Amino acid sequence: MTLVNFFPLVVIVVLCAPVALARVHSGIDTVLARGAVLLFGSYVDEFRSEHPGRQKALRSAHFGTTYREYGSKSFLYAALFAIVGSILGIYVIWGFFLVLSIEPEIIREQLPSTLGFLANLGGVPSLSPFELFGLLLLSCLTLGALAGGGTYWLRWWYPTYVADNRARRIEAALPSTVSFIYALSRSGMAFPKIIRIVAANEDTYGDAAGEFDVAVRNMDTFGMDVISALQEMGRRSPSPQFREFTENLVSVLQSGQGLSPFLERQYHEYQEESESQQERMLDLLGTLAEAYVTVLVAGPLFLITILFVIGISVGDTLEPLQVLIYVILPFGNLAFMVYLSMVTDSINPGRPTDEAIDPRNTNSIALQGVRTDGGHADDIASANAERVHLYRRFRSIRNRLGVPLETLTERPELTFLVTVPLAAIVTLWSVQSAQAVGDLTLTAIDDVLVLAFLFVGVVFALFYEIHRRRLNAIEAAIPDLLDRLASLNEAGMPLLTAIGRLRQSDLGGLDTELDRIWGDVQWGADLETALRRFGARVRTRATSRVVTLLTEAMNASGDLSTVLRITSRQAAADRRLKRERRQAMLEYMVVVYISFLVFLFIIAVLAGYMLPNLQIEALESGGDAVDPTQVEGLAGLGDIDPDAYLTLFYHATLIQGALSGLIAGQLSAGNAKSGAKHAVAMVALSFLLFALFI
Repeated sequence: MTLVNFFPLVVIVVLCAPVALARVHSGIDTVLARGAVLLFGSYVDEFRSEHPGRQKALRSAHFGTTYREYGSKSFLYAALFAIVGSILGIYVIWGFFLVLSIEPEIIREQLPSTLGFLANLGGVPSLSPFELFGLLLLSCLTLGALAGGGTYWLRWWYPTYVADNRARRIEAALPSTVSFIYALSRSGMAFPKIIRIVAANEDTYGDAAGEFDVAVRNMDTFGMDVISALQEMGRRSPSPQFREFTENLVSVLQSGQGLSPFLERQYHEYQEESESQQERMLDLLGTLAEAYVTVLVAGPLFLITILFVIGISVGDTLEPLQVLIYVILPFGNLAFMVYLSMVTDSINPGRPTDEAIDPRNTNSIALQGVRTDGGHADDIASANAERVHLYRRFRSIRNRLGVPLETLTERPELTFLVTVPLAAIVTLWSVQSAQAVGDLTLTAIDDVLVLAFLFVGVVFALFYEIHRRRLNAIEAAIPDLLDRLASLNEAGMPLLTAIGRLRQSDLGGLDTELDRIWGDVQWGADLETALRRFGARVRTRATSRVVTLLTEAMNASGDLSTVLRITSRQAAADRRLKRERRQAMLEYMVVVYISFLVFLFIIAVLAGYMLPNLQIEALESGGDAVDPTQVEGLAGLGDIDPDAYLTLFYHATLIQGALSGLIAGQLSAGNAKSGAKHAVAMVALSFLLFALFI
């Protein structure tokens, strides 16, 4: 083969490189967009009216591009990938004819006996230049048209897909967002300000709050009034439920009726709707759990058993088993995990939004925007200022390294920075030792890899469970805290004084956090800053919502009792729904465990009973001349390698155990991190079974 044969591949790279680089470089993306508009912009504008659904999908998906630009780039990408598909079609036909030109006898020697009939397809004579050109042209047109048409369809399908996902997330977040609006309205805040506050808290309240950013942008940029901005927001929303809420809200505002009673009714209705949504979600998760057990546990187990029986009766089936265990089994489980995460997609937990405030530093307040007196600092003051600057620069590093256990408890993912290098060092040392004795095989080092996985998994699971239990204790105490604060506020006690009073009571997981809030205030922080630091430390959805609502309501009114009651009811309702889901999904987690134990039992029977018996029967029938690594199958029909099959069975249990554990965590807690302990337990059980009994 000459370099000319690879020139079309260079063309493919040149065509695909700008498309790939445009994803990470805004300048290249701008050049592509301008070129696409120049080539196809007029054509897209001409047929704009024929595709109103596409325009609506782009707006609903909140894509930061115009219909003209997106449509033009779709045509450009379709043309580029049509050329790429045509070039690949040449290689496909070329390779196809290279295979078919081989003599049938040579093909028959390389194929298993059961597939020998395929050798009859070989020996195709060389084609004339005219026939070859016709086939190449046909393949180019076919694959090129498929690639171009598929690219164009995917480009217009993607906005609809994003909009549908946003609609589901909006409807899932709508009850909490309506509760937030209702609580702010009861604090006496003006409705335009409420809209701005809701739009600014998308990280805490999800996509439902993000929809209000459309109304805020219309008011600020285009000068719309509140009613018109809300109407436009409702028309652009992908969620029918949110559109209905917006229409009712606009009707109430136009009629002059009371806003708070309307929001209270909507709040209770959406609370009931969230309960019914959870019931539907639990039914769906139950169906998915049953499908997982059937397709990805029982199905592979059945195939492994069938292939093993075929191997000992007809012929070697190691390669199909390797494909099943090393490719189909892990990728099938990973695909199910991805789909499960999409189904259980929920609002992200609140994240700290104060860039200037370090939640670990509760003893100092950064003074921002303070004007100088116009004088000149002396050398001592300049040196002190430089020391303070260096202290603040390295403060986060010092805080993290100074209390490593607390750091790992708050962020369990950081354990990987310690455990993974240690596990890698031990694994590399084992590989070098095996290589030194000439026994560098996967079988020789798989136990070391398993122990390394268990070490990394146990450490992460330990710190994650401590972290999770701490957060659960805090979230469980939040409704009680809000109720007590509401009672004290109704009695005329300010919020800060009420927090100081509650420090002396028993609030479980919140006792330490209340002391830290009080400590922040005593060191000079205002209550709003102390509460935001509390939210930054805990980083859960419930605490983020409480902190956001309290800090915004404090700026509107000193009478917070009603707001606290509403927030308490919402927190208690969220807690109840979470507890009901955990209890309902516990049985499906047990089903996953039982299915894995059945999987492990069947594999153990195959590896610990059938394989040794085959070796014993072979030795008894063949005497000392029999090679123990090659055992004759049933009735002398096939030869198998027992050690290879034993290794495959061992790896199958390890892969299935690790992935089943992660899926069990997703089903029970909606988070794969919660499955770390289950994965460690299942892998450890498989390891001990094969190490001690097989």
